[in-house]
Amino acid sequence: MQRAGILVEALPYIRAFFGKTFVIKYGGSTMPDPDGEVQRAVALDLILLRYVGVKVVLVHGGGPAITETMRALGKEPRFVNGRRVTDAETMRVVRMVMMGLLNMDIVATINRFGGKAVGLSGHDANLMVARKRLERVESGPESPDQTVDLGFVGDIERVNPEILHLLTDQGYIPVVAPIGAGYAGESYNINADSAAGELAAALRADKLIILTDVEGILEEPGNPASLISALQVPRARRMIQEGTISAGMVPKVEACIRALEAGVPRTHIIDGRTPHALLLEIFTDRGIGTMVVS
Repeated sequence: MQRAGILVEALPYIRAFFGKTFVIKYGGSTMPDPDGEVQRAVALDLILLRYVGVKVVLVHGGGPAITETMRALGKEPRFVNGRRVTDAETMRVVRMVMMGLLNMDIVATINRFGGKAVGLSGHDANLMVARKRLERVESGPESPDQTVDLGFVGDIERVNPEILHLLTDQGYIPVVAPIGAGYAGESYNINADSAAGELAAALRADKLIILTDVEGILEEPGNPASLISALQVPRARRMIQEGTISAGMVPKVEACIRALEAGVPRTHIIDGRTPHALLLEIFTDRGIGTMVVS
């Protein structure tokens, strides 16, 4: 009876989301997974979503794996405002880790458990066209701000979502590595949260869900009891300005705001370490994590 009750609780959500598109960001911070249990649970959740009629696009990160590989090759990573300085050698490492290791591994896991996944980057069908990002660095009250060249770090300028529509309409799960295509054929390292927000906006998705390694947005940093279950955009902007939302949470919240401004109805930041976090958020009355709404 308990299992039957779970199915009955899920029914209204299955009916509401049938045929809708969800963009899900699988954070690099949740990928260190020695037993593979987290990745397996995420893959099974994605497959279940697909079989109940939800069109799923997955965007993955990979920062920790890139850092680990760089150090193994004797190259120490450098960051400015939380963004990786990406020279030509580092960009080769990013491409190798993102497409040759992580993307292929996620695709293989989904396919192993009965899904139909296809790996993509921004170069495929010019999915994500990007330009170089010049980072603004605050110098202090008495000095003007400086602009820093981070190398092959980019911002998405245009999304061409046709390839995603073609794949999702045929039952495939696109797995997108956040590597942008430059106008001269060069590659750009794109923040995965930003990429997910831009894809959700271009697809006019019904949901953007960001899986990370914290419970959600906390009113008091470090205090899990202060979890904010629903956060409106004006308050989110204030929390960024005040520094309550900081570091790696800033691009996640900014991605949610970008998606909301483009018409995505709901965005979520949830703890990807929780087994079957996606199903708990999507198909239960209570949900988990933080929902960011306009």
